Amino acid sequence: MSDVKKNIAPVKLELLFAIVHNSKQAYFSSLIQSRQANLQVTMPCKGTTHLILNYLGLADRPKTLVLSVVRSDEAGEIISLLHEHFQKGEDYKGVAFTVPFSSMIGTLAYGFLSNEKQVINA
Repeated sequence: MSDVKKNIAPVKLELLFAIVHNSKQAYFSSLIQSRQANLQVTMPCKGTTHLILNYLGLADRPKTLVLSVVRSDEAGEIISLLHEHFQKGEDYKGVAFTVPFSSMIGTLAYGFLSNEKQVINA
């Protein structure tokens, strides 16, 4: 008998949004990736207080949005892990939340994004 890979729709996916300081972008990206996140996109963004700080003539610290596709069974643990690390100090502050990933076409792409490696003996 040989191992046959079947295209099985794995667990549901969610989009994770994490807004962190630029200096900690790689740190948080690595932390999220360690929890079975195969796809991440980072982009510069502005924090929620940038308008108020501009009115006061204060400089805002540059922020980065880390957008990740995560498994729904890992999402709660990832949010808890991020919350713990956000408490480490001023440089580690951030905001994170998830949104359900409602649909995806193609089980192979879905399997890659969810880090599902299921092999069934046939």
